[in-house]
Amino acid sequence: MPQINSLFVTRLYRANLAELGKSPTPEQLEDTCLAIAEDDTAGQDWCEENQFPGYTSYASLDDLGWRDPVFKDLIKAIDKHVAAFATDLAFDLNGKKLKLDSIWINILPQGGIHTSHIHPHSVISGTTYVAVPKGAGALKLEDPRLPMMMAAPTRTKTAPDMLKTFVSIAPEPGEILLWESWLRHEVPMNMSDDDRISISFNYGWG
Repeated sequence: MPQINSLFVTRLYRANLAELGKSPTPEQLEDTCLAIAEDDTAGQDWCEENQFPGYTSYASLDDLGWRDPVFKDLIKAIDKHVAAFATDLAFDLNGKKLKLDSIWINILPQGGIHTSHIHPHSVISGTTYVAVPKGAGALKLEDPRLPMMMAAPTRTKTAPDMLKTFVSIAPEPGEILLWESWLRHEVPMNMSDDDRISISFNYGWG
């Protein structure tokens, strides 16, 4: 019988945020995110100037863990998940730990999107989900080999996820997703009447 192995696997970590210990609830995070967004005039101005749909604190706030105790508790919870994922990935960290580099709030209204992108200069990136109304848009992940596929045929609709060119993950409030930062991803248009609220972050090393 022929032997067929899967090589160079792309890992995706998915868990309930509270699975590894105490963490803020989605309700606590939603109240905190909305309050910070309301007070963050610099972030609001940046979003308007750059025609960003909705709100992000990415370009305005770099102290969420200090700014609010809910975020301080959230970061402690995320740290545990990132450490677990780093172990799964068999990273040789030479006795060091991956450290939080940045964390920011995303509030996407109806019609809002996050176009396809990667997170340069980071090791692990991820998102924890606060409010995901029906129709708000899944996380769409792209096969990192796509630019090299050249004349490869498209995949069948029944292909397993490990062979698809794109995989969409529909997260639930209270979940956390982690991936290696080189993995290209996007959030399709929010087709819901309600806001999609999430908190994204990057971890680096060295």
